[in-house]
Amino acid sequence: MDIATRVYNHKWKIDPIIRSLIDTDFYKLLMCQSVFRNKPDTTVTFSLINRTTHVPLARLIDEGELREQLDHIRSLSLSRGESTWLRGNTFYGKRQMFRPDFMEWFEGLRLPPYHLERKGDQYELTFEGKWHEVMLWEIPALAVLMELRSRAVLDKMGRFELQVLYARAMTRVWEKIEKLREIDGLTIADFGTRRRHSFLWQDWCVQAMIEGLGEKFTGTSNCLIAMRREVEAIGTNAHELPMVYSALAGSDAELAQAPYDVLSDWHDEHEGNLRIILPDTYGTQGFLDRAPDWLAGWTGIRIDSGDPAKGAEVAINWWKDRGEDPAEKRVIFSDGLDVPQIQDLHAQFSDRTKVSFGWGTLLTNDFRGLVPGDALAPFSLVCKAVAANGRPTVKLSDNPEKAMGPAEEIARYKRVFGVGKQERQDVIV
Repeated sequence: MDIATRVYNHKWKIDPIIRSLIDTDFYKLLMCQSVFRNKPDTTVTFSLINRTTHVPLARLIDEGELREQLDHIRSLSLSRGESTWLRGNTFYGKRQMFRPDFMEWFEGLRLPPYHLERKGDQYELTFEGKWHEVMLWEIPALAVLMELRSRAVLDKMGRFELQVLYARAMTRVWEKIEKLREIDGLTIADFGTRRRHSFLWQDWCVQAMIEGLGEKFTGTSNCLIAMRREVEAIGTNAHELPMVYSALAGSDAELAQAPYDVLSDWHDEHEGNLRIILPDTYGTQGFLDRAPDWLAGWTGIRIDSGDPAKGAEVAINWWKDRGEDPAEKRVIFSDGLDVPQIQDLHAQFSDRTKVSFGWGTLLTNDFRGLVPGDALAPFSLVCKAVAANGRPTVKLSDNPEKAMGPAEEIARYKRVFGVGKQERQDVIV
């Protein structure tokens, strides 16, 4: 594909940013089914949060163009082929992963309304409604804003300049793949949907990984690309579940129990490689110290904040303390990774546990240094659940730079979950 020419010629009606309701991450659909089953009456508000405040999205992106893209998403519904793929495909070795009642609902879904307002140099973008409906806005909303920012920069470039830009970016990705190819026993997947440069670019990166890494490339989090490229759809669960369950808790005791209630519901639905613990929402060490014994029998742990090597050590020690063999467990690293960290972490832990990597933004959006002013550099944009049934949500993380929520609620959560002093780390993406 000549991406440069496509970018030079495209208009949104020819190249809408979101092409399908399954142009989203697999974990969102798994979580959506869980919410549909367990919390169908919960009302949740999602909100856009630009952590990189020096990137003035409202000055870069035209409001009318943004509304056109969001309105287009609201017109989308599952195609027959997409429904057939979700109903009949095998995911994680299991057929009919998605239940008939969930699929009947999903096939009739149109995403609910959004609220968009300019506030200075940023946009306020929120979604409010039934949890299982509004949660599906998160990934496409992020992808739209990231790609509109890319287009705002690319629109100022000529045909040959675009060709050179993409040639350099392709070379960069391929050089990374060549380095990863040298790692014996590597297991890596694409996790780059939410902050990708563009859909076409993510699709190109996945094809490059397929050719360059062969069996070391295990799949992509993006359902549409997984279906089209006939690779595995990869994903489990995210911080959203414990954040909302915790917000619904009526007492400190219920709050302390909420993260385990999430995984109890998940345990009832899934097995094998879908039983991956994400322990850092309210501090990894405390979560594991208080975890019920049955959680130690799960397949692995995903490390998504804090020092990844320290997190892996905590997980390995926890498994040992609970009588489990770390060599039979899986540690998935997924926080702001690039090739040097992947090389180091694999070398450090591959002989002690099963190591996997979810490679995100620095696979699908590494245009750092390729245009003047570094105007295409990736930045940290998130869309989070900020309230549930009118109560604020909180995330503490293992990195206080990623914490979110009202100050008084953050203080309460730290008290309930026993979170002490934390080490701050720069948030790259």
